[in-house]
Formats: sequence, C-alpha cells, structure tokens
Amino acid sequence: MSSFSVRDLGWLERPADDWRATLKALCTADGPVAGGDLLALARVALNIDQLIQLDRAVGKIGERLDAKRLTPLRVALMVDGTTDYLAPALRASGLRHGLSIETYAPDFGQALAEAMHPDGPLAAFKPEVALVASDYRSLGLAMPQMEGDASAISAAVQKLGQIAAGVARLGATPMLQTVPAPADPWLGHLDAGRAGSPTGQVAAVNARLREIAAKHGAPIFDADALAASVGRDAWQDDAYWHRAKLAFSPDLVPLWADHAARILGALRGKSRKCLVLDLDNTLWGGVIGDDGLDGIRLGQGSADGEAYLAIQRYALDLKKRGVVLAVVSKNEDDAARKPFREHPEMLLKEDDIAVFIANWTDKASNIAHVAKVLNIGTDALAFLDDNPAERARVRQMLPEVAVPEVGDDPSTYPRVLAQSGLFETVALSADDAKRAAQYAENAKRAAAMEEIGDYDDYLASLDMRCDLAPFDAVGRARIAQLVNKSNQFNLTTRRYTEADIAGFETNPGVFDLQVRLTDRFGDNGMISVVMFHKGREEWVCDTWLMSCRVLKRRVEEAVLASVVTAAREAGAKRLVGDYQPSEKNRMVAGHFESLGFVPAGETEGGGTRWVLDLDTYTLPDLPMHMTGPRAPNTPREAAE
Repeated sequence: MSSFSVRDLGWLERPADDWRATLKALCTADGPVAGGDLLALARVALNIDQLIQLDRAVGKIGERLDAKRLTPLRVALMVDGTTDYLAPALRASGLRHGLSIETYAPDFGQALAEAMHPDGPLAAFKPEVALVASDYRSLGLAMPQMEGDASAISAAVQKLGQIAAGVARLGATPMLQTVPAPADPWLGHLDAGRAGSPTGQVAAVNARLREIAAKHGAPIFDADALAASVGRDAWQDDAYWHRAKLAFSPDLVPLWADHAARILGALRGKSRKCLVLDLDNTLWGGVIGDDGLDGIRLGQGSADGEAYLAIQRYALDLKKRGVVLAVVSKNEDDAARKPFREHPEMLLKEDDIAVFIANWTDKASNIAHVAKVLNIGTDALAFLDDNPAERARVRQMLPEVAVPEVGDDPSTYPRVLAQSGLFETVALSADDAKRAAQYAENAKRAAAMEEIGDYDDYLASLDMRCDLAPFDAVGRARIAQLVNKSNQFNLTTRRYTEADIAGFETNPGVFDLQVRLTDRFGDNGMISVVMFHKGREEWVCDTWLMSCRVLKRRVEEAVLASVVTAAREAGAKRLVGDYQPSEKNRMVAGHFESLGFVPAGETEGGGTRWVLDLDTYTLPDLPMHMTGPRAPNTPREAAE
C-alpha cells in the first residue's frame, strides 16, 4: 500500500533531526544570513509549530537576510475568522515558493468594511493580492432551506463579490477561496441533490464565486477540493471553530498555507517550466544498459509496468499544458534512446523530449546544461529521480531546482508531481499548449545557428514573421500571464490582472502591443507585451517585456519601430522609458541605450530614465516580415 500522504505534504523531505538547532544558529549568527540557508529549512515538510518558529526566525534575522532570491509580496488576508495561525504559516510557506510575504488582516468581522473604505488601514497597507476566504457558517449557509429559498445564497454571493470588487478598486488582485462543504449531511445521501441543503447552498455559492473570479481576472484557491482530498471529516474541526473561529483543523494549516503560497508563487511566475526526467527505474523498471529492451518492466500486464506507463502518461499530460520535458540519465546515449525508438509500450517518444542528455557526467551539471539549452533559469526546473543519492546531490549542487521526494513505489510518482504544486498555474491559454514544442524548436534554432556560423545569415535563414497587434480579448489571458511571470526581460516588472488588461484595451490614453513571432522552425506564440501612456509631447513606457527565448532576434527593434510610427502619427516628439532594476532583470539594464535612447537622469528606487527623440530616429531594416494592425512601414516593407 502507498505511504504517500497529501495531508503530510508527502512530496517534501522530512525535516532533519537538527532542523531547530540549525534555525537557531541562523538567528544567533553574526553578519548576513544567506537566503539559501533559510530556504533549505523552508523546503521540507513543516508542521504548524515549525512554520511559526521559521516565521519568527525571519523576523529576528531581519535585514541581515540576503533575500535576493525572494520576491516581495504584500498579501491581505480577508478571512472570516482568526488569522493567528494562518498568517505566520503563509509567510513561512511563501519562502518555499520563492516569496517574501508581508501580511495584513483586518480585525475580526471587518473585512467587508475595510475593502469598501478607500482611506482605511487596508488601503494604507497597499496589498498586491487579497485572499478572500469564508466559511459556510460565517456566510449563513449552515441552516437548511426549503426549495426555492435562495436568500442565503444571494447574501453570501453579494458579500464575497463586494469584498472582491473593493480590494480590486484598491489595486489588489483578489484571490478567491472556494467554500469547503460541511462534513455532516442534512439529508444523508440525498444532500448533494437538494439546492436547499447546506451542501447544495455551498455548491451554488462556489459556482457564483467562479463567475466573480472571471469578472476580476482573479485566481481561484479551491479549498473545497483540498478539503475533499484529505477528507471533510479531517478538515472540519468544530471545537476550533467554536473556540477560535478557525475554519478547519489546525493540523491542516501547513497544507492550506502551502497551497495558498503556491498560487501566490504562480502569480509571480514561480511555477516550474520544465520537468527533467531520469530513466532507469523512473520511466521504466530496471536498467536498460544491463537488462536490455526485453528485460525492462514497462507496459500492461504487470503492476510495475503499468505504474511506469502512468508516469509517462502524466508527463505527457504536463506537456499538453506547456510543461517542457527533458531527460538526464547516466547511460550510454544509444541504449538510453532505444526504448523511446523501439519499445512497443513506450508512450513517450523522442520528439516529446526537448533536451535529451545521456552520458556519465554528474546529473547536476547536465541539469544545468538543460537550462542553458532551453534558455531558462535553473529555478524553472523540476527533477524526478527514483535514486535518493542523486536527489540529494542535485539538491546540494543546485538548490534552486525543485526535487520532489519520492519513495520506492513508482505508482505514487504521478500523485507526487500532481500534489506538489510545482507546475501550478493561474490561467491557461492557447499559447500554453504550444510552449513545449516551442522550446524544442528553440533547441533546433540553436543547432542551426552553430551550423550556419554568421549571425546575420542565421537570422535571415529563419524566415521570421513578426505580428504586431493591439491587446484583445483573445490574447488577454496570455498577456496577463506574461505580465505576471516575466522577470528577466522586463523593464519595470509592473504586474496587472486580466481585468486590468481589459481596461487597457479600451483606454484611449494607452498604446498597447502584443507581439507574436513565427519562423521556419515553428510558432513562438506571443513573445512580447508593451504599453505606453500617450501624452501630447511624449509617450511614456509603462511596460516592456519579452520572452527570453527570442533574445537577439531583433524583435525589440521591431517593437520600437511600431511604437515610433504610432507616436509620430499622433504628433508626439519623444519617447520616455524607465529601467527599474530588480534582482532578475539586470540583463535589460542597457535596453534603452541599445535602441538609441539617451540618459535623462535617475528614478526612485535606483532606476534610470531614458529619452528617444522621434525626429532623429531612423526606422531599421530588419530580417523579418512584419504584419498586423500595428506593423510599421520599415525600409524592408517599403521596398516590397
């Protein structure tokens, strides 16, 4: 029987025996505290007491903490009930997901009032995200109603909708938590089929809650599904509700906090983009180099064989939604590829693998090479390996790589990956389905560049087509996703919700641009998002970001040509752009200078301001065809 446990965060390692002593040593040490040391203590399965200890330690360390690898985030907890356990657990769990969370919670029962107050303490806190969470009892859904009486449902929906709208007006992204259904039935097995039962009323509210979320472009925290996964009887703790208005068992606070933190992490682009797979005893049973094609365990007819098929099937399911697959194995290359090419039960094929590395080099080095080939950070990788020694080595050498803990039973591996939240997403767009193929095509482009040699000839050989268009409803989800996930090629790292993006679409004072790129290897999808605020004399850049996988393809020059053309037509004289430095966007510190902007002073926060004179700007001749409503008339296009 499987020993995997969702409620105990079974995808994480257990804390070391000296966990508390190590934490204490960090608190009492002199000088700076390395962020990696603290993260190592956070990336294990902590109980509620340990989460509180970790949160207190962060407070004691204070400014001595080197938090370069953490993204700051202000979160308001709009919760019906006590947050005494929830707030520290969320802050500590946020470390695990690359976040430095600051929290604020209104006084008990004041969530709605503060959400509606434009000058209150909530507004002064300036939350970036507001978690709206209620219990069925506080919403008035505990009492059964006879058929046709939906007053309690309407009142609950109105309250949740007002809080969501209020925090959105304050500039925060509402994050809406579904309401867990009660553990105890009113009508027994007839409960779910009756709209007036507490279970039926909760289901109706949750359906309407999703409509509110769609209206605001808000992420959903499906606490109802989480409660069902661990058992509603285990979730509900009436004693703590009556005693402290804690909506669920304190034993499950670590699970709740991890799920909340992973969604917040996904909002800030912390989800993993690539699953790196071991082969022997991970994708099949046995060792291909020793057992041969006929000797490995894979396929129908045996428990082990079917378990390995399930792992491959789950990997393919991840690929369908845009997760890139790679292979790193200690093997001879020909032997490692043989099952992919010849085994009749093999679900994964070579074409499914964007980067395939089989050699005798240590896996940490090969995993780093995977990131280099895909042009993503190692913090975008997750590594699945049955061997505990290999897992430990990768954690030691590449602590930023996520390495889920797996046991000896391969049947649990898909659950480990699914429950880990490593690939959490808050939106799904058509471009997501193409992403795995796009990274594989990028690897082919890299090979083509090496073969051709001359870079200008290489760009010309790509036969690029760049489409430049304004924001629209079709691209809205992908635009919001890029705005919230892009960290490296992002000049200001401002974040906006889908609702914000919808507002920009119809704002006459904003010039917005979504950019797509195709070439002879395939479709790169949407790769750039740009917004300028239009003034009479000058247009000021609000957002300029681009996918790193199209770096040095001269797309940024095409974007600038589009903006310049529109600004000139509107009578503007100059463009103004700010570079606001962050830990991850140093690569674009010289972006405006490389495009011909001249320095115009500094901004708050250590940034720089740049100006481009439109009278002296010359449209470039670019190695691509430009199409779409906002394509500029460049020299190449004019000649054609």
